[in-house]
Amino acid sequence: MGRGNALSLSGRADAEITAVTSRSADPAAQLADEIAERGAPRPAIHPDLGTLLADDAVDAVVLTTPDDVHGEMMVRAAEAGKHILVEKPMTTSVAEADAAVKAIRENGVIAMCLFNHRWVPAYAQAYELLADLGDAAVAYARKDDTIFVPTEMLSWADRTTCAWFLSSHDIDLVSWLLRDQVRRVYATARWGKLRSLGIETPDAIQIQAEYSRGAVATFESAWIYPNTFPTTVDSYVAVVADNGVVQLDRQRENVVLAKPDSYSYPRNMLQRVMHGIPSGAYADAIAHWVDCCRTGREPLITIESSRNVTAVLEAAHLSIETRQPVDVSMLVA
Repeated sequence: MGRGNALSLSGRADAEITAVTSRSADPAAQLADEIAERGAPRPAIHPDLGTLLADDAVDAVVLTTPDDVHGEMMVRAAEAGKHILVEKPMTTSVAEADAAVKAIRENGVIAMCLFNHRWVPAYAQAYELLADLGDAAVAYARKDDTIFVPTEMLSWADRTTCAWFLSSHDIDLVSWLLRDQVRRVYATARWGKLRSLGIETPDAIQIQAEYSRGAVATFESAWIYPNTFPTTVDSYVAVVADNGVVQLDRQRENVVLAKPDSYSYPRNMLQRVMHGIPSGAYADAIAHWVDCCRTGREPLITIESSRNVTAVLEAAHLSIETRQPVDVSMLVA
């Protein structure tokens, strides 16, 4: 995600990547070299976040670190007067989210959590269509990954869960589509496959959510699909309203690829390179954030709404522990 964000930004005329940092020097140097190879100035490489935040050439930061360390970094960036783009989820605790919101608002910086699904054309169209379909009754959102993600892609899967990593997207999306907020959740989880591989995190989580105006929703996340599945992620959203139904199936995105050893549906709505230029919902979301930083306009995704996603997920994980419904109304701003 750090590389994807950087390449999207490096191709823009209204932004320059002036510095990079990483947990180890090699990935940062490789990214700096790749940015330079694309014709942009080579960024400085800083040993840590502190020296990067002290760099006067840095006006804004993009945080693409593991889920559980976003909060402190956002506070430090805001106190340094830097605008912020942070990967989802915003944080993995309400306390950290509240501290970040406080620092962001007190220091007057622009901040946005990168819930890029709002820029997928079909989802944006669904938002407009649902405005004419009356009150929402029920929603279902599934985002399931292949086992490649927790076993190979993420070295820190045991520091998060499939719900934090996957359902955070869907909770933001469905809440936006319904124009409403979750008030109560009941959640259950299953451990087994990943635990047997030495990764202490649930295989799957289901969250039953009640919205303030009466709609109900199910958020499903899992990350033990076999790696033979034709896409890394299986994503589906449906909303039933009083006067119609909207269904959004993103398993296939118009391309089928058959090779001697595999059959797949290449993804292209979120990230793609078209004629050498990064594009798709990811690039569009980043462009929106850059524009907000330059103009001072409030982003489409407010930092408070992303804080509310954290509140729903914290309540869901408490429900898993207690096996009881949890009222999140006191946690939602």
